[in-house]
Amino acid sequence: MSTIADVAARAGVSKATASRALSGRGYVSDDTRQRVVDAARELLYVAHSSATSLATGRTGTIAVIVPTLDRWFFTELVAGIQESLLDADLDLALYDIREGSRIRARVFEEVLPRRRFDGLIAAGIQPSAQELERLLRLERPLVCIGPYGEGASAVSIDDMSVARIATEHLLDLGHTDIAFIGTLESGDGSIGDERRLAGYRDAMAVAGAEPRVAFAESTMSSGYAAAADLLGDRRSRPTAAVGVCDEAAIGTIIAARRLGIAVPSQLSVIGIDDHRDAEMFALTTIRQRPREQGREAVRLLLVRLEDPDAEIEHAAAASALVMRNSTAAPAS
Repeated sequence: MSTIADVAARAGVSKATASRALSGRGYVSDDTRQRVVDAARELLYVAHSSATSLATGRTGTIAVIVPTLDRWFFTELVAGIQESLLDADLDLALYDIREGSRIRARVFEEVLPRRRFDGLIAAGIQPSAQELERLLRLERPLVCIGPYGEGASAVSIDDMSVARIATEHLLDLGHTDIAFIGTLESGDGSIGDERRLAGYRDAMAVAGAEPRVAFAESTMSSGYAAAADLLGDRRSRPTAAVGVCDEAAIGTIIAARRLGIAVPSQLSVIGIDDHRDAEMFALTTIRQRPREQGREAVRLLLVRLEDPDAEIEHAAAASALVMRNSTAAPAS
């Protein structure tokens, strides 16, 4: 196996110069750098991560924490993060920290403070548990994905606005009896889901309409169960529903179909996210692109890695109403 000394000898430079040329850190002329790169390629040399860490003081690893990998949004998010980290020649250490779990508390209290990593990308952290403050105390570059930007760079959509837009779409069609499917009654759900509920309530209040909430987790099965209970009595069922996410909205469509309720002629349904299955269910939704949010989070983190004193940056992720066939004017 070739060593950095072999590469240096082949290129006719010192080991220090060869190391600088391959790491990209420190000045090396273009001609010298190319000679070193060519020598490394000829010798099939691959830098050892431990040696690189010793030379640069960096681990080349980024810690990424997400609340779950069961939901489409977070799997797409991680995919975008991984793609961009690989492009930057960085590794990913992934922590799945489910809300309320013993593992979540341990990751914040024990694991992250002990691990060596260059920076951190955090999605779905909760302010109620002072999780942001704990991460900031690690004194490493931090980027949040979601609505927590205080003290750290962040990329997020405006959850209140997207839920308000979704609700206003149904109001504009003529619906007034509109239910909200999703978020936890206990208030222990994600802050993003809570803000979506708040956006729905705001739109209903402005319209002078009475809000109705069917509490559920942000999953297809939980949305299905909540919708089945809500729609079971034909005398009191709403004419439209806003899902806290597309999974909850799709669960609502499935429940309606099993109850013999036609969508959209008897029930209009709108979601938020533009899930990969939204097209299959002809679901009208508010689109966001989690894979692009993951890439943007890496971009923000790279800025902080290069200059820890760089200004904190908050990037707004794009969202847009996508019209399909799950919403229509209420039946006369």
